[in-house]
Amino acid sequence: MLLWSNATEDPIWIYPKSNTALKESIIKEFKIHPVIAQILVSRGFTSLEEIHDYLYAKLPDLHDPFLLAEMPQAVERVCRAIRDCENILIYGDNDVDGMTGTALLTEFLQYVGANVFYYVSNRGPVRQSLIVEALEYALKNQCKLLITVDCGITAAVEIAKVVENGVDVIVTDHHEPTDKIPHCVATLNPKLVNNSYPNRDLTGVGVAFKLAHAVTNQLVAEGKIAPKKVDLKRYLDLVALGTISDMGSLLGENRILVRYGLRQLRKTKRIGLSKLVTISGLDIHDLSTFNIASKIAPRLNSLGRIDDPQKGVQVLLIRNVLTAEKMAHELDLNNIERQKIERTMSTDVENLIASSPGLVKHKAIILESDKWHPGVIAIISTRVSKHYNRPAVIISIDKDIGKGSLRSIPEFPLLSVLKDCSDILMNFGGHDFAAGLTIPRQNIPEFKRRFIAAANAKLQDSDVVSKLYLDSEVSFSDITFDFMESIRLLEPFGNENPPPILYADAKQEWPPKVVGKTHLKLFLYQEEQERMLEGIAFGKAHLSPLLRRRDLLLRVAFTPQINDFHQGPTIQLMFRDVVPKSQPANE
Repeated sequence: MLLWSNATEDPIWIYPKSNTALKESIIKEFKIHPVIAQILVSRGFTSLEEIHDYLYAKLPDLHDPFLLAEMPQAVERVCRAIRDCENILIYGDNDVDGMTGTALLTEFLQYVGANVFYYVSNRGPVRQSLIVEALEYALKNQCKLLITVDCGITAAVEIAKVVENGVDVIVTDHHEPTDKIPHCVATLNPKLVNNSYPNRDLTGVGVAFKLAHAVTNQLVAEGKIAPKKVDLKRYLDLVALGTISDMGSLLGENRILVRYGLRQLRKTKRIGLSKLVTISGLDIHDLSTFNIASKIAPRLNSLGRIDDPQKGVQVLLIRNVLTAEKMAHELDLNNIERQKIERTMSTDVENLIASSPGLVKHKAIILESDKWHPGVIAIISTRVSKHYNRPAVIISIDKDIGKGSLRSIPEFPLLSVLKDCSDILMNFGGHDFAAGLTIPRQNIPEFKRRFIAAANAKLQDSDVVSKLYLDSEVSFSDITFDFMESIRLLEPFGNENPPPILYADAKQEWPPKVVGKTHLKLFLYQEEQERMLEGIAFGKAHLSPLLRRRDLLLRVAFTPQINDFHQGPTIQLMFRDVVPKSQPANE
């Protein structure tokens, strides 16, 4: 399939910012490699204090959880439920962020003596039922307190029904408020207008962790538990897993949570998670943000898409080895099924766009079908948006109700546009660059008209051209194992903190080699450095005829990586773009 692998156009190269004075002061202060210093300049750091926090922040630098608005009310109600032996229901969203947050609060509250049940949403296309199905579960189990995880901020009407039935509610969420705030005991959300919490980018599991942290502090202060009874670090594996899976920003506080969470993951005692890592073909001692996002998250997310997301929480909490192995195997089979559905749908979308070239002439792409599985539309909308570098909406229709997944680019925030369309939507929510909606089938044409008109009015041609942001120029002689160790200072990599992209000029030592039909292997040499490096350009096999000449001078953009597959480690380059030097890269 070509749609997702080949670029539609050559990207514009955005060359690094230059600030020689700042770069020199970074080198002097932190004793780091000049290229690493330049990367920090290119990433927009302006002070040594900022850089110190980025490089060296530790767990004690986490923000006080009581900085979240309404945290005191939430903690008081949770502590009362523990004291009075009330049943508590944790209600989570059906993605990995919701599953991990639900598992975290369930395990934590049980550990400090609470009576806890959990329920994970298994929503169909109509989201009006959000939390309502949990109300029946709460009443059946005589729960007096319901705590949402990664959901609830847009469910004021549903939460009112829960409260009417004598169940108190605490909302923990991180999505943008789009409607009136739910009337409940407390709403914990770093994006609330009246909130002074310093980290607006906490994920759902991050907010759940903050509640656990605050409750721990309160119970210790009241003398109800010993200071050393609760080791909050034991929950950071769940925080890292949920934050990475939900594409949480890996800057600031999230960076600390994920850095320490990865350490916890590598030594996790969660049997189900260990079995899931093994069945994904990974070494638990070598987990990275990349293989969590590409291997672990899809297997858990497949539950919310084509099966029962309750099983996701079960696999994170399970203690029995045989059951854990069985569940990990089941998750793997679900993921294979999800991949089949995804391939069929991807082909369908590709053919639809190929047969209607006018679709990509607008600044936004909107596609709908009653043949598409609602659980896979988020994956497809992400790919379409990235591939065409513009807002994309993919809508799955079932029984005249459309469920839509939206992804966007930095120049086009979604929520204000969705608010302008709220009169024709049944519901919507999410973030400015990743959102969801439900809409009656008959309103889809009007929604398409308004959304595309908004995109065409706001976006310039230059906004929808793919861009390649470069961090630093580098000489091949600099790319050593010591240098690779220096790059690790910038980890963990992920959303808003991607692996660095470097560039260099080099000659081809040998003509390129096509690998796996669509990829290209390049062999490059810098004469003045007397150094040869090789690497792979994914999806660039079509460039082979243009590059089949020895001694051709190229300008290449790449990320260096350590390859451990053969006899000992070697450094190889993962090429992002390749341009003959006679044809300067777009600037």
